[in-house]
Amino acid sequence: MILLNDLKRQHQDLEDEIRAAVVNVCGSGWYVLGEQVRAFETDFATYCGVGHCIGLNSGTDALEIALRGLGLGTGNAVATVANAGGYASTAIRCVGATPYYIDVDPETYNMDLDKLQPVIDHVQAVVVTHLYGRLAPMDKLLALVRSAGVPVIEDAAHAHGASRDGQKVGAWGDLACFSFYPTKNLGAVGDGGAIVTDNKALADRCRCLAQYGWSERNRAAVPGGRNSRLDEIQAAVLRVKLPRLDQWNKRRRQVAALYESGLENIPALSFRPRGGTEDTVHLFVIECADRTAVQISLKEAGIGSAVHYPVADHQQPAYQVVQHSVPLPVTEALCGRVLSLPCYPEIHTDEVASVVAALQKQPSYD
Repeated sequence: MILLNDLKRQHQDLEDEIRAAVVNVCGSGWYVLGEQVRAFETDFATYCGVGHCIGLNSGTDALEIALRGLGLGTGNAVATVANAGGYASTAIRCVGATPYYIDVDPETYNMDLDKLQPVIDHVQAVVVTHLYGRLAPMDKLLALVRSAGVPVIEDAAHAHGASRDGQKVGAWGDLACFSFYPTKNLGAVGDGGAIVTDNKALADRCRCLAQYGWSERNRAAVPGGRNSRLDEIQAAVLRVKLPRLDQWNKRRRQVAALYESGLENIPALSFRPRGGTEDTVHLFVIECADRTAVQISLKEAGIGSAVHYPVADHQQPAYQVVQHSVPLPVTEALCGRVLSLPCYPEIHTDEVASVVAALQKQPSYD
């Protein structure tokens, strides 16, 4: 069986280091907001090229706290996309704001800035997702939003380590949000997340919001605070993994190149070439004329696959109460066609070849 993502392989490779890190935390007697969290925050901020990192409970918490950190809430509209799993939508709604969905570019699957430009004066922030590890066109986006005075939050949950022109994801927007869910390029052994920023005032406000809104212990000074903390064990594991991240991303790009060379000219399938050599290939995604048939045939061949993501946010049953009227044809079409293939640093080259061989047997469904 070729799994979509075999997490055991990575942890078997690092078993001794991870075990030692966990034992060290358990023996320290300090399990929350201790030395490991502070050290990881410093390490990850440095890695991203910014001054501040706030470790949190999850990537979705990071998005919500980042929005609150910018002072967003009821009556505000936040531009985002509807093809990225609903995490930004959830956070936007949690703070009382309204998602303003922008259609996506069919070549990159990221926000179509030509669709954002006409409405930029009607939103109070932009959450830009680097979907599947493809860095969004940040230089063009920043030129657009800066002229309108609109802040940007990077949703970098798929893009740990992605860069362009020497600048890493996390250092482009006003704030950037990361998930350390176990399947991510930098994954913990449970939930975890972080906000990074180069703005000290925003960092201080987000750190305050992450712990009840306290300005000092037991003194709630900032409304909207909650309890969201990266725990010491997760931080210790992430410190073991962070030095390997660039090498793991390099291997992901090698896997993607193998898929790209093997899947050309298959009538039932298509894929979008990576936009840059420093994208992170969190997922390798193809488009299928008949996705159900392709998934069934892969399963019969003992190959895992998944859909990221099958339902657009604006079509979710819970999110249909208030919607804007802008059509999202590309988003809706992609949600019916995309399929993720096994892609992770530990996958063997012969396993990639087996996936390619199974897909080459696909009949034409056009």
